[in-house]
Amino acid sequence: MMMRMNDRLVLFLRLLVLGTCFAALCLSEVIFEERFDDGWESRWVKSDWKQSEGLAGDWIHTAGKWYGDEQADRGIQTTPDAKFFAISAEFPEFSNKGKNLVIQYSVKHEQKLDCGGGYVKLLSGDVDQKSFGGDTPYSIMFGPDICGSATKKVHAILSYKGENHPIKKDISCETDQLTHVYTFVIRPDATYTILIDNKEKESGSLFKDWKMLPPQKIRDPEAKKPEDWDDEEYIPDPEDKKPEDYDSIPAEIPDSEAKQPEDWDVEEDGEWKPPSIPNPDYKGPWVQKTLKNPAYKGKWKAPLIENPDYKDDPEIYVFPQLKYFGIELWQVKAGSIFDNILVTDDLDYANKLAKETWGTSKDAEKDAFDAEQKKIDEQEKDDDDDAEPEDEDEDEDEGKDEDQEKSDEIEDNEPAAASKKDHDEL
Repeated sequence: MMMRMNDRLVLFLRLLVLGTCFAALCLSEVIFEERFDDGWESRWVKSDWKQSEGLAGDWIHTAGKWYGDEQADRGIQTTPDAKFFAISAEFPEFSNKGKNLVIQYSVKHEQKLDCGGGYVKLLSGDVDQKSFGGDTPYSIMFGPDICGSATKKVHAILSYKGENHPIKKDISCETDQLTHVYTFVIRPDATYTILIDNKEKESGSLFKDWKMLPPQKIRDPEAKKPEDWDDEEYIPDPEDKKPEDYDSIPAEIPDSEAKQPEDWDVEEDGEWKPPSIPNPDYKGPWVQKTLKNPAYKGKWKAPLIENPDYKDDPEIYVFPQLKYFGIELWQVKAGSIFDNILVTDDLDYANKLAKETWGTSKDAEKDAFDAEQKKIDEQEKDDDDDAEPEDEDEDEDEGKDEDQEKSDEIEDNEPAAASKKDHDEL
């Protein structure tokens, strides 16, 4: 009887665990997912931002020049160069209160991006998608930004009470010409994780790594340094005295080895004086030695007190009206391809999606890229080889020209020589 009861208890616990997992699975939600299959244009709105100035770029549907699967790897690519790009998609408004918020997408800088963005934005409330641009308020901005050698970083900017707050940490981004997956996770406990290619690059607290809240403690503005507080770490050595004749030592002295020039004329040049040279005995202005101050208490600082302006916000992680996914960029050299966009509360699903897409294609894409680079290298080598004989031909032509010029000179001189001979014979 006891064995049956134990078996039933084990069975009950197993069912409870399975039920809990099933409930969690059912409660997880994919807010927005875009793999850019056919019909993607019906879900996205291209902005007219910068159109009137002739500076608006466009988006083309392509997998690019190298890929693993031409159909599955299609995304939207920026074109042409030196333009602004803005496009957005709407999804049902939601709040991440009490849930994880996971933002994930892939980007391939096929053009070897030299200066421009590869980041994305989540926007809240009502937005005029046709005028979406750089001045449109956003809730979250996330992703890589590259410009020269100085800027190669991952942005993670959070909007809080109308102000944009960048992460305080420096996070390096990928800079090659292959596809990479960027993931940003914000949790209800106000912690976060940033991943690249499913590997953690940074993590921490929203409270510590962003300046969204004022400091919890501040220096007491009313505090005064005690009168007997000695914050001089070193003091003059009372035993060190300046020598009595120290100030009489000149910085320069006449050069004793200098000789008056033999052609020196006193009447014309005046009285000769030897030039001055640095005095080896001169030690510079006298400085009294110092010693450690036995009464030194350290640099005084006002004590910390509770900041009256500080107010804790347990919902600092909450974005209550998320409604749009946007891409808004400036690129000097266009060609970035965005794909496999995801907004969800399920990190496991995000991880799975990255493996099914980028993880499946990355090796084949790398092989295709290497093959393309090999072609380019071979073509450049062939071009160099073709150019070398042309140089030789030019040298030969130049030599021929020089020989011809000499020949012409000889021919020109022959009649004159013949005339001289005839004159002599006469």
